[in-house]
Parts: sequence; C-alpha cells; structure tokens
Amino acid sequence: MQKINRNVVLALLSLTSLVFLLFQLCYYKFYLSQKNGAAFSKVRGSQSGQDSTRWHVVRKFLGLISNHNIPVYLIDPLILGLIDKDIEQIRSSPDGPSPECKYFCAPRDFTTFALLDKTWKHEVGLFRTAEKMGFQWLKIINKDPRLDGMDDLSGMEIPLHYIFKLASHAIHLVIFYERSGNFLWHGPLRLKQHMDRKFVPFRKLHFGRYPGAYEKPELLLVSIDDLKVQIPKNPSSFLEEMSHSRFLECRYREARAFFQLYPDDASLDAVEFRKKAKSLLHLAALTLNNLGVKFWLSSGTCLGWYRQCNVIPYSKDVDLGIFIRDYKADIIPAFQKAGLPLKHKFGKVEDSLELSFQGEDDVKLDIFFFYEEDDHIWNGGTQAKSGKKFKYLFPKFTLCWTEFVELKVHVPCETLQYVEANYGLEWKVPVKTWDWKSSPFNVQDNGVWPIDEWDNVIQIY
Repeated sequence: MQKINRNVVLALLSLTSLVFLLFQLCYYKFYLSQKNGAAFSKVRGSQSGQDSTRWHVVRKFLGLISNHNIPVYLIDPLILGLIDKDIEQIRSSPDGPSPECKYFCAPRDFTTFALLDKTWKHEVGLFRTAEKMGFQWLKIINKDPRLDGMDDLSGMEIPLHYIFKLASHAIHLVIFYERSGNFLWHGPLRLKQHMDRKFVPFRKLHFGRYPGAYEKPELLLVSIDDLKVQIPKNPSSFLEEMSHSRFLECRYREARAFFQLYPDDASLDAVEFRKKAKSLLHLAALTLNNLGVKFWLSSGTCLGWYRQCNVIPYSKDVDLGIFIRDYKADIIPAFQKAGLPLKHKFGKVEDSLELSFQGEDDVKLDIFFFYEEDDHIWNGGTQAKSGKKFKYLFPKFTLCWTEFVELKVHVPCETLQYVEANYGLEWKVPVKTWDWKSSPFNVQDNGVWPIDEWDNVIQIY
C-alpha cells in the first residue's frame, strides 16, 4: 500500500510539473514574445513562426513607408525570381495566385526594396516612427560622384543605403539616383569605422558590393501574400540587368594628376573634335542599342576615358568593340540609315571583321569585332594595299557600365589590363604618332588574305 501511494504521489508531481511548464510556454507565446516582437500571427499558409516573422516585418515596413508616402518598389532577386515564374497569374489575379505565403515567407535574412531619391524627402519623422514600431535602423552614406569633375572633387556625402531591422529579419532599402546619362545609379555599401559590422550579414546583401547602373524601370502594383507592393513590370528583364549592372566611375583624381603633367589641349580644333566625337558616340550608341547589340569603348576611346575622363583630341576617331557572337547583319544598314556611310569593311564574320563609318567631317567611327579563344580574346586588322592580316591579343575581360560624355556605356571591367595590353606599361604618357600596324604592344602578324578573297575581305568606299 505504501508503495502504491508513493507512485501516486510521483505521478501527481509529474502532472503538476507538466501543467506548470505548459502554462509557462503559453505565457511566453501569447504575452512575452508578442511584447518583445519575436512572435507574430501567421499569414495564411505559412509553415512556421519564422516564415511569419519575415512576412510580418515586411508588412510593418510597407505600412511605415506608406504612412509617410514613400514610393518604394521590390528589387529582391530571390523574391522576384519566384514572382517571375507566376507573373501572368499574379497580373491576372488581384489577390495573388494562391492562398499560401509563397514569396515573402521564403527563407532569407533580409528583403530588398529600392527608392528613387527624388521621390521623397529625407524626413526625420520616418525614422522616429520606425523606432516606435520597434525597428532598429542604419544609414550608410558616401560621396556623391555626380558632383565630381575636372574642376572640383566634391566631398559632399549622400545616403546610399538604409537598413531597417526588426526581430530576426532586415529590410535593405537601396537608394537610386538619376545620372546625366539618363539612367539610375546606386552606390556601394561601405561601412564607416564606427559602424556595427554585425548589425546584419552585410556580405549577403545583393546590392552594395559594387555600384550599379540600371535603366528606369516601369513599375507594376501587385498583391502577393496579402501585401500590396510595386515590382518591376518585367521581373526577368530586371534580374538579367542586375546580373550585369556593375558600374565604374571615371577616375577624376587621376585625370587631374595627368593634366598637371600634360596640360589639356583647349584649342578650338580640340574643342570642335570632342564635340563631334561626343555626338558620333551618342548616335552610335543609339543605333546599336536599338539593334540590341552590346558594345564597349575600345582602343583610344577607352584609353581617353580611363586616363583623362575625356576624348583624346588627337585621336581623330571613335573606337568601339563588339563580340563577334553579337554581330548582326543589320548593323551596316542601320548605320547607313542613321546617316553614317560605310567607309570600309575588312575581314569577314568568321575572321578579323572590322567596320568603319564616316561621321561628320573627318571624324570616323571604327568598330572592331572580338573573337574568344580558350585563354584570350582578340580582334583583327587588315592592311588594304598588301592584304596583310594582324591580330591584337587581350586577356579575357568582362563588361561594366560607366558614364562617359553624358552617356551610359560599357567599358572592360578589367580596364587596366585591357589598356596595358594595347598601350603597354607606359600608357599614361601621351603618344601622338601612332602606327596601328606596329605601335600596339599586343599586335601580331596573322598571315595574308588569299588574293582570290580580296574582293570580299577588303572593301573600301
């Protein structure tokens, strides 16, 4: 009997402990955790409290910016990738494609939005309200490159990124600025020494490692996961643009040092040539962009951008590069239609193609086509009177955006290696006498065109 009583007592104690433990769990879940902002009511179809936390933080952020009339739009690549798969269904359904929390509940540490600077005022009230809602926030500022020039290196700083953190999730707000080339730009995310480097996992942020350049997106208001949000109208195009958005600034500080050693040519002829070269480059960019042909600044035009942030006045032409894989038969007629007659055509699509068009007066446009090999890239040259072929070798490179003569245009990201390949280690020293057959450091003989091909591979107009 005594043994039975002992078992009963132990059972009662265990039951009492279990009831007390359940009480503590309920108390934490429905009172303490809500009070501290760690648990949120679940959105429809979410699978865990953590999923709901992400959705809840996004909802609170959208409410915050809506109350302050700040027009943000979603640029998070993970979420846009999910949206793109369902874009037709999302466009046709005002309430979203499904009752599940499919997009904002996707596993990630942060959600990324964009804001065009000119569409809002830097209101202190926004951040006060954010703090009252439980957000911690961080502002990242850096210099405004739009104010830099040959006459002034501005030290003025502007906000580039904001980060709002609540519970275990963060909102990354990227500030976009308009540039004179009629495109949008965002700056890099560089932390000052005093900033908390553990505030969020900065290295995971999709926007901020490099500056980026984008076209102005057309936006679409949609409802996803019960939240109204603006997105790029064509998510797949935006994602493709994002993958090639890296931007390089002109090196004004180095350019000023160059002109201290080699004063700029301010003669009337130099001013007129630069004006014509700028006009020709803009016309060439418009023509090739309309064809969907990717190009970049090459040869002397690239050197002018990198060394002195301007067109080299004694170069007498504009040089562009195009990968042969991007060649289109429409290029020649498109330039002719734009008022630029064909001056010469050397080589053929399979080998050493080169085009030259006549611009205003004696300013010409040279287009070099580049061929890819396993370990290098090259473009060809042809001497018309002898049929000799030349090859110019470059290390492999990728393309970045820059702003040059008020134009958004590509340059090789690995610009220094590109310039050194063509002009050697002494590229900073101006060379006014230049022989394209022997002066380049990367030129090689490449045989001779067979005489029976000359009519096709050597065409002068």
